[in-house]
Amino acid sequence: MIEIKVPTVGESINEVTLLKWTKKDGEWVERDEVIAELESEKATFEVNAEKAGILTTIGKEGDTLNIGDVLANIDETAVKPEGMAIPVVAPTKASTPAATVNQAAVTAVPNDIKASPVASAIIADKKVDTKSITPSGTGGKIMKQDVLDALNNPGKKSFAPDGALFSRNVRQEKMSALRRTISRRLVESKNTTAMLTTFNEVDMTQIMEIRKQYKDKFKEGHGVNLGFMSFFAKACAIALGEWPSVNAYIDGDQIVYHDYADISIAVSTPRGLTVPVMRNVESLSMADIERKVVELAGKARDSKLTAEELQGGTFTITNGGVFGSLMSTPIINIPQSAILGMHKIQERPMAINGQVVVKPMMYLALSYDHRIIDGRESVSFLVRVKDLLENPALLLMGKDPVKALLEL
Repeated sequence: MIEIKVPTVGESINEVTLLKWTKKDGEWVERDEVIAELESEKATFEVNAEKAGILTTIGKEGDTLNIGDVLANIDETAVKPEGMAIPVVAPTKASTPAATVNQAAVTAVPNDIKASPVASAIIADKKVDTKSITPSGTGGKIMKQDVLDALNNPGKKSFAPDGALFSRNVRQEKMSALRRTISRRLVESKNTTAMLTTFNEVDMTQIMEIRKQYKDKFKEGHGVNLGFMSFFAKACAIALGEWPSVNAYIDGDQIVYHDYADISIAVSTPRGLTVPVMRNVESLSMADIERKVVELAGKARDSKLTAEELQGGTFTITNGGVFGSLMSTPIINIPQSAILGMHKIQERPMAINGQVVVKPMMYLALSYDHRIIDGRESVSFLVRVKDLLENPALLLMGKDPVKALLEL
């Protein structure tokens, strides 16, 4: 019998939460197969089987475990059970009408929506909005009665698990380790920094034109889409080099400056907000940045981020615009001293040379720690970012090419 223990995941981490078992108690597991997912205060990680054998699980999903606790046992002396082939039935001309309807209905329901075959058929036939349905099946699965309840009560919705109208049900759930960490760090940031926010707005016309003109060639040449984040990250990296206090933090009575830009990007996941780091953004190309954004965002959604990828950022960018936010005051990601908030691009009438012109505008917000960054630095930094974004050619060398040619 082999013991599978909770592994060490970081110097300061003493406990983890058992998120879920990916293999069941008494089930056969292969060597290196994932058997469970654990969550620390910083990241989610997987536990693999050290040997092949029969698994005996210890503990329940949601339990808090200490580092070194026995998570499971594997009986490596057990004989692997013979597998059973699952028959695949090809559709024939003798298929019943009901089977045909079900098959078509499954494709009509979005892939991220779980529903029984009968429920899928009704949804497809009646064109029911799945958002109006309260699922009652295991794991949020939509059952037949759920769809019928939605059809019988148009415009009425229940939040309760049983779908009962006029419910007064109250539920309690234990906070996850990640959510507890987020809560603690946000309160700590508010209580330990002299936080202020300064605002500006940027005309996104030039960036949108560049993306429109070069997006296909960029995708063809680099294998990744040309998004907004590369422009913003590059602009911030240049501005951070010019305003080093925005790229610094306080350590006791010392100010720690960084001669590089490790930019954190806020990524929202079902389990909470994570902030992975892009290293040395000042040395990356636009394509490098876009590839890194895709990599880190994918890892965040799949809970594959390592502790190293979540530590050590010097500045943070967060994009509330993806959720429709027009303006916000982002909270500093301590121990950093500043965070830039991107927002929704919205067409607005702007006065240009005495004429009213409609432009795609975005509000920018820079929250900063006034203990280390003065108003001059914060406003000048944000104005510099605005200038770089409105004139993307400046991103190449940080200054106007004509002025550089004339040595002005």
